[in-house]
Amino acid sequence: MTIFVTGGAGFIGSALVRDLVSQEKERVVTIDKLTYAGSLENLTEISGSNNHVFEKTDICDSPAIAALFQKYQPRAVYHLAAESHVDRSIDGPADFIQTNLVGTFVMLQSALEYWRALTGPEKEAFRFLHVSTDEVYGELGPEGLFSEASPYEPSSPYSSSKAGSDHLARAWQRTYGLPVLVTNCSNNYGPYQFPEKLLPVVILNALEGREIPVYGTGENIRDWLYVHDHSSALQLVVEKGSVGETYMVGGRAEQTNITMVRKICQILDQKIPTDTPRENLIKFVTDRPGHDARYAVDCSKIERELGWSQSVSLDEGLEKTVSWYLDNLDWVRSVGGGVEKDRRGLEGKSA
Repeated sequence: MTIFVTGGAGFIGSALVRDLVSQEKERVVTIDKLTYAGSLENLTEISGSNNHVFEKTDICDSPAIAALFQKYQPRAVYHLAAESHVDRSIDGPADFIQTNLVGTFVMLQSALEYWRALTGPEKEAFRFLHVSTDEVYGELGPEGLFSEASPYEPSSPYSSSKAGSDHLARAWQRTYGLPVLVTNCSNNYGPYQFPEKLLPVVILNALEGREIPVYGTGENIRDWLYVHDHSSALQLVVEKGSVGETYMVGGRAEQTNITMVRKICQILDQKIPTDTPRENLIKFVTDRPGHDARYAVDCSKIERELGWSQSVSLDEGLEKTVSWYLDNLDWVRSVGGGVEKDRRGLEGKSA
């Protein structure tokens, strides 16, 4: 039996691939174009594994994707490949439209043609999981949570492109009967996160004594989800979820950005003491255009129906994450070449 993971060399995708491969139950085929955010360095832990295959393929390449379906005959597809950096979407939205919308269309259509040719138990068992974000719902007020029934109100080119891909996934299920499921997750963090994202920027800048940029006043609130808890949720949805359903996946760990930044500084101060607290490096910078004030999700459906729960607390997860970066600075230097300075003064470059 074979499983496809698109975007499997990225942050969340590689966590899922490493988890699946380590279980040694099935062959895992990683499909990734290897853009700036995808790297084979993220899969070094499973290099040489007999049940892992890597295919460097663009999900927008319809003939190539169709050929992979015929070659490997997967029983399930985890579709995670996407352009995901909000700041990059503001500066260059075209890639987001191409990958997130056109690429998702190609994956759905190729899966549909493959699934239609299946028969019997193989056809009945096939699943296509479309992995998305809570950002498609826009921003919350000071109270309440996003649920599976929340209306879509995306704010950025990134979240708009993901919202469109969600609608495509549901349409292929409702119109053509393709056995699709959808998940929408909150903010992921953990090992192997691309150095351009908030937490790696904070860790690496603080470690090197450089200014730590924080948008606005840092009061934007996110629900933080440890990446391997997300991986376990995705696997449960594929194995036990109901076709056509959407499942919210969250960490039940709301925190302001500035609180997260300070927590990381405190962890680093404990591990590698300096003369002055690293919080002194914090610099508030001009806020991101259209920056949503708060995201948080109600994940009671996946907890109730599938028995999923978070296994890593926020404090434990942050400790694990900081320790991993300290132990893997060679990885940072290897993948950091894709980090860019954007127009709003954020310097994420780490090597």
